[in-house]
Amino acid sequence: MMAQRERIAVKVKPKDAKGTFLRLCRYLLAYRWLLLLVIALCLASNVLALFGPNLAGKAIDAAQAGAGKVDFPRVYQYAIRMLIFYVTSALLSYVISIIMMHMGRWLGRRMRADIFDKLMKLPVGYFDRNQAGDIISRVSYDVDVVCTSFSTDVVQILTSLVTVVGSFFMMLTISPPLVVITLITIPLAIAYTRRMGKRTRPLFSKRSAKYGEMNGFVEEMFSGHRTILAYAHEDEVTENFDKVNREAADYMYQAEYHGMSMGPTVGFINNLGLSLVCMLGSVYYLQGVVTLGQISSFVLYTRKFSGPINEIANIVNEIYSALSAAERVFRLLDEAEETSDAENASELKNVRGNVRIEEVSFGYTKDLQILKDVSLNAEAGKLIAIVGPTGAGKTTIINLLMRFYDPDEGAIYVDGQEIRTLTRKSLRGAYTMVLQDTWLFGGTIYENIAYGRDDATMEDVVAAAKAAKIHSFIMRLPQGYNTPVGEDGGNISKGQKQMLTIARAFLMNSKMLILDEATSNVDTTTEQQIQKAMRALMADKTCFVIAHRLSTIQHADLILVIDHGSVVEKGTHESLMESKGFYYTLYHSQYE
Repeated sequence: MMAQRERIAVKVKPKDAKGTFLRLCRYLLAYRWLLLLVIALCLASNVLALFGPNLAGKAIDAAQAGAGKVDFPRVYQYAIRMLIFYVTSALLSYVISIIMMHMGRWLGRRMRADIFDKLMKLPVGYFDRNQAGDIISRVSYDVDVVCTSFSTDVVQILTSLVTVVGSFFMMLTISPPLVVITLITIPLAIAYTRRMGKRTRPLFSKRSAKYGEMNGFVEEMFSGHRTILAYAHEDEVTENFDKVNREAADYMYQAEYHGMSMGPTVGFINNLGLSLVCMLGSVYYLQGVVTLGQISSFVLYTRKFSGPINEIANIVNEIYSALSAAERVFRLLDEAEETSDAENASELKNVRGNVRIEEVSFGYTKDLQILKDVSLNAEAGKLIAIVGPTGAGKTTIINLLMRFYDPDEGAIYVDGQEIRTLTRKSLRGAYTMVLQDTWLFGGTIYENIAYGRDDATMEDVVAAAKAAKIHSFIMRLPQGYNTPVGEDGGNISKGQKQMLTIARAFLMNSKMLILDEATSNVDTTTEQQIQKAMRALMADKTCFVIAHRLSTIQHADLILVIDHGSVVEKGTHESLMESKGFYYTLYHSQYE
C-alpha cells in the first residue's frame, strides 16, 4: 500500500490551486456586499467570544479576594457578562451560517447555469470524446463539493483569522514571556500543514477524476442494462465495476488518510506548546508575576489561539478537495467552443435544397483520415442514398453537412453558398434529422412530436403521427396525445420511439431531410408504409438517407457508394446493378 501511495504521488502533479482560487473569487464578487456583511458579523461574533476568557480569569481572581472569602457580587457580574457575550456571539454565528447557506445555494445555481450554457456551445466532438457520466459528475458532484466547502470553510477561515489575531493580542496583554513559549510550536505546525498540503492536493485531484470515471462507467452500464442481461454478462460487469470502484475508493482513502492525519498531528503539536505554557506559568505564579486568574485566562486564550490552527489543518483536505473539484469545472468551462460563425455570415433563406460537396477530405484526428476527396451533387427534391460497409464514413458525411465538423479540405455548398459563410443556426434549421439513436424527453406524446415547432397545433401533430403510422398506437394509450412519456421514452418500445421521432420530422417544414438508419427499429411492413409516406410528404425536399438494408433505397434518385472513405460508385439502383461492381456485391451479400 505504501509503495502504491508513493507511485501515485509521483504520477499526479499538483494542479493550479492559486489560479483556481482566484477564479472562484471572481464568482464570489457577485455577492461582495453579503460577504462584507458576513465579515462584519464574523468580526463582531468572535470579538464578543474573545472577552469570555478574560472575564473568566477576573471571576477566578474575584473568588480569591481573600483567605476564605469570595466576592460573589463581582463573580456574578462577570458571569452575567460572559453569558451575554457568549449568547450574542452564538446568535451572530447562527445568522452567519444562514447567510452562507443561501450564498452557497446561489453559487451552485450560477456555476451549474454557466456549465450548462457552456455545454450548449461545445462542439459535438467534445461529447464524442468524453463520457456522459463524467460530464454529469462535474455538473452535480463537483459543484456540490465546491458549494459545501464555500458554505462552511469560508466562515471557518474568517473565524480562525479573527480568533488568532484577537487571542494573540489578549495574550500579549497578560504575559509576553508566555507568548514566546506559545509561538515556539506555531512554525512547526505551519510547516507540517504546508508539507502535507502539497501531498494531499494531487490526491484529491485524482479522486475527483476517478469519481467522474466511475460515474461514466455506471451511466454506460445502466443504459445497456438489457444487453448485459441478454448476454448473461452480469458477473463480468460487476467485476469491472468492482475494479473501477476499488480504484476510486483507494484514491479517496489515500486522500482522506493524509488529510485526516493532519488534525491530530497539529493538535499534538499545540498541546505540547500548552504543556510548556502551564509549566512556565506555574513558575511565574509562585514568583507572584501573574495571578491564578491570569494563568487561567492565558491558557484559555492559548486554546483559542491554537484551536483555529488545528481546525484549519482539519479543513485543509476539504479545501483541496473543493479546489480539485473546481479545477474540473473550470477545465470544462475553458474547453474550446464551437467556432463562431464567420464575421459576415449570412442567413440561409428561401432554401431550395441544392447541395454540392466538392472534393471533401476529413479526419476526426490528424493521423486518421475518414473521408478522401468525396464529391456529390444533390439536386433539390431528390433522394440521395448513402450506402457502404460499417465504418466507411457515411455518418461522417452527415456530420459535415450539418457542420458538426468542418472539412479539412474541400467545401460544401447549399444553394450555391459555401456553408462556412452561413450561420450555423440557419443552416441546421434548413435540415430535419432522424437518427438511428432515438431521443425523447420527459413530457407528453404531443410535446415530443411538436418539439421542433412552437406553433404546431394538435391537428398538425395528428397529421404527422398519421403519416408516420403511429396515430393508431397513440390513440390506444390511456390519455392519447396527452399521455406522459417516461425519460428517454422508457415506457414505450424502441420501434415506437423511432416512429415518434419520424413523426416529429414530418411536422417540420424543412427543405432538407437526413435519415440515418431511421427505420432500423421497425418491422418490414411498417417500414414500407413509412417509406411510401415519406415519398408522398417530402416530394419537394432534398433527402439524404443512410441505409444498411439496400432493399429500402432502390427508388433513390442517386445512390452514393462509400468504401474506406472514398466514393467508389454512384448512380441509380438499376445502373449500379448492371455494372456489377461493389454495390452489386454488397446488395447480393444481404441475401446470401
